[in-house]
Amino acid sequence: MKPSVKIAIVVAAVLIVIIIAIPFLVNVNNFRPQIESNLSSALGRSVTVGNLSLGIFSGSVEADQLSIADDPKFSSSPFLQAKSLKVGVELMPLIFSKQLNVTNLSIDHPEIALLRDRDGVWNFSSLGNQSGKAQTAKTAKASGSAPANVSVAKLGLNGGTVTLGSTSGKRKPIVYDKVNVTMRDFSFTTTFPVTVSVELPGGGSLKIDGQAGPINSTDTSLTPVQAKVTVSKLDLAQSAVVDPELGIAGSADFEGTLTSDGNIAKADGTLKAKSLKLVPKGSPAGVPVQLAFAVEHDLKNESGKLVKGDVTIGKALAQLTGTYNMRGETTSIQTKLTGQGMPVDDLEAMLPALGVVLPTGSKLKGGTLSLAVNSDGPLNKLVSTGWVKMSNSSLEGFSVASKLSAIPGIGGKQGGNDTKIENLSSDVRNSPEGTRLDKMDVVIPSLGTVTGAGTISPNNALDFKVVANLAGIVAGVTKVVGAGSGGIPVNIGGTTSNPTFTPDMKGMATGQVKDLLKGGKSLGGLGGLVGKKKSN
Repeated sequence: MKPSVKIAIVVAAVLIVIIIAIPFLVNVNNFRPQIESNLSSALGRSVTVGNLSLGIFSGSVEADQLSIADDPKFSSSPFLQAKSLKVGVELMPLIFSKQLNVTNLSIDHPEIALLRDRDGVWNFSSLGNQSGKAQTAKTAKASGSAPANVSVAKLGLNGGTVTLGSTSGKRKPIVYDKVNVTMRDFSFTTTFPVTVSVELPGGGSLKIDGQAGPINSTDTSLTPVQAKVTVSKLDLAQSAVVDPELGIAGSADFEGTLTSDGNIAKADGTLKAKSLKLVPKGSPAGVPVQLAFAVEHDLKNESGKLVKGDVTIGKALAQLTGTYNMRGETTSIQTKLTGQGMPVDDLEAMLPALGVVLPTGSKLKGGTLSLAVNSDGPLNKLVSTGWVKMSNSSLEGFSVASKLSAIPGIGGKQGGNDTKIENLSSDVRNSPEGTRLDKMDVVIPSLGTVTGAGTISPNNALDFKVVANLAGIVAGVTKVVGAGSGGIPVNIGGTTSNPTFTPDMKGMATGQVKDLLKGGKSLGGLGGLVGKKKSN
């Protein structure tokens, strides 16, 4: 055997012996108090790690357990717990000098509990606070303490589970799986790159790619951020975006940017929703809805304004602007929705999403719709008021004239199977108690003009009192019995899917008497009794 080969074998054998012996020569558990102390100091929370072992080939110290305490104002349970923590170290200083130089941290399969209180403060807001006690954002600001700087080349959370909930427990917590976070060149005092990927409930995904930092020393949630955000197939009914009690559902995709200076967060982008449902008793819309928006959010006050909100449904375009406040369990808004000359054909497929039910077998066809609606209040008790106008449209498959044919004197079916609508205008008020229409004015060429007011209950029950001036129907036929010069009073009942039309006999009699008195005519001596003084 050549001498060089012998030397190589000896060297290899020595290295193997050293590798086998190092774990016995270096008791890494001696570093556990140092690791716990450094992490506790950096996070401002009590940190506990389990038994440590040295991985020579991986160049890391591994702990079989990790626990980070929560802010006691939120919970006595851990904020984060994991079965594995890997601490990348420089091996030479560790072996020869017993010095622990950390190069990276990796937390595998952590379980993280994110909680928000009624004032909008998060339980992670006090992370990094150095008072020695967990604090809320308000008390942290008073202390003015800054976190001890920690520099790590790579910090990662892999395959985590995040539970998002509130201290009130009113809403069911939402669980996000396969949460992966990577931060490179992490430091409390500098900007660092960060990437996030999350598997959303219902099969969707979230990706964030950007920069964050420096870490806010009094409230981690106010840390500056610049990032690109991509959301795919977000299940609105299972997300933290909306309260499930509102009945909002559908699938949404989003692409946009998020920029925060620690005080104001600005978000803009485009949201595309499919099968959208906006009320509990609604049904999925048959058309996609697109919202191009820009929001400015005040992080400290949990409020903001929608500076741009272009809502597109097919060729129909409406503008949504306003303000919102997220403090408390339910978000409150003050918004205005306006649209001019929007094609009815594009809007018709959105009616089910709003809980609007048309007469069975009918649909709106053609024409345009304009509206201006102001909404104010908490989302679960929202009140919307405004007006709507529709022109040159048609309610196909339903004839108002046919329904009115039961009124004596009008005769048989009139106007075909559809209802042509030349103009329709009304004031509108919608609330949890139902919908009210006032100053309603409808021009139907084959019929005449219908005016009045009424309500639609949450169960779609109708209660309207209208007056029909039947110019189109009455011309050339027998005069309607009981019709005064002011038109025929009609009660509209039933439901939106099956409305009923009945003459208001009391209203007819009142109108006839008024006409008789106005014309000085008698009706079976009634005029004489009313018009003459009683003689002695």
